[in-house]
Amino acid sequence: MRTIRLTIKELEKIVRGTCVGAGVSGDAGQDEQTVVSGVSIDSRTIVSGNLFIPLVRVKDGHDFTREAIRGGAAAALWQADHADPPEEADIPFIRVECCLTALQRLASHYRDTLPVKVIGITGSNGKTTTKDMIDSILRTTYKVHKTKGNLNSQIGVPLTLLDIAPDAEYAVIEMGMSERGQIEKLSQLAKPDIAVITMIGMSHLSTLGSREQIAAAKLEIVSGMKEDGVLVWDGDEPLLAKGLEAMPHPPRTVSFGMSEPCRYRASSVEADDGGVSFRLQADQYRIPMLGKHNALNALAAIAVAEWVGVPGERIRIGLERVSVTGMRMEVTRAPAGYTVINDAWNASPVSVKAALDTFAGLQGFAGKLLVIGDMRELGADEREYHRDVGRMLDPDTIRYVITLGELAEDIASEAAPHFPAGHVHAFLERDEALRCILSVITPSDAVLVKGSRGLEMEQIVFALLQA
Repeated sequence: MRTIRLTIKELEKIVRGTCVGAGVSGDAGQDEQTVVSGVSIDSRTIVSGNLFIPLVRVKDGHDFTREAIRGGAAAALWQADHADPPEEADIPFIRVECCLTALQRLASHYRDTLPVKVIGITGSNGKTTTKDMIDSILRTTYKVHKTKGNLNSQIGVPLTLLDIAPDAEYAVIEMGMSERGQIEKLSQLAKPDIAVITMIGMSHLSTLGSREQIAAAKLEIVSGMKEDGVLVWDGDEPLLAKGLEAMPHPPRTVSFGMSEPCRYRASSVEADDGGVSFRLQADQYRIPMLGKHNALNALAAIAVAEWVGVPGERIRIGLERVSVTGMRMEVTRAPAGYTVINDAWNASPVSVKAALDTFAGLQGFAGKLLVIGDMRELGADEREYHRDVGRMLDPDTIRYVITLGELAEDIASEAAPHFPAGHVHAFLERDEALRCILSVITPSDAVLVKGSRGLEMEQIVFALLQA
């Protein structure tokens, strides 16, 4: 990452730190001449001239400072609650109260220096898909930067901002959260010109307590939005409408959805094995993605694109060419012949239902297997949500159900009475689940793999594709 260029003196001021260590010359002129170019939080990815920021996470970045210096770091931050920097290190260190806060201050400063227009995206589901759609459309007309993968956290968003090229015209920034206040912080860093809320689901009920609180947390995205900005929001969600009405100074808004009041309303939504088609007023659109629910994500992307002046034909082309970040209904034919649908990035009641509806509509397979893991962070009613999934499962559509995890056992116990004996299996260990899958799957089958992030269900996908 080489976008930002600053002298040591400039860095001190921005991060509110003090230069220390053996590499400090004491010469003000020298400090003005020493320039860092770009930042890194990983000693393995250091490029010569980088500023190394040693974040304290599961592993403490300070323990890897020597490796960063050997990799070419020109300077490093140093958190005040740590012992002094290595005496033998011949680079400047800037002591700060908190390295994460310093990273965020640096990103906020850099964002302020750029003419780029920022599009911030949040929501319980669909953030990454909508980001990819907006990026694909805007690239037909503008120079665009987008969040890589899922760098949507308190660390990921600052890194994304710091990676924006000076000549970028639009930056599409994904924003995630697990508790109140986090979206507000990210919005104030990114200062979006356009904000998007895809939908309100049930993720993070364990920390937020209710869907009302989830909606309030997502609406924090307007806190840092430019005064002349606009919020593109799910007009089918009453909790968002209620939250907007309660704001003393609500922003300009554009709604999308399936209901009559929405400004962008889809009709004639049809899905097949190759994607989804829908109408928006007189215009016909098609996206090469599984799942009718993706029509709503496309509506949000169209709304953003029209707001920034992308011509209609280019919007259509951008949607038709969209390439979505992996592990989201990603279809792959295994060498053994069966088809694997990798939807393993995460799982919630809403996303599981959408995946099951899509899976049910797929044709041309001898049989279908569902491999499903725990849905986490659902709060006090988590077991009932899992039982609800079990009740959804239809033996006429799905031949085998294989669950992974303690919570997912409730899916299996609820489904088992409705399936033939031996067609529902529950496991606590991934390897055992994989052996079961391989013992029942045939070359003409399809298997859907889904579960919460912590289970790393993609490991099952990788194993199936290599079998």
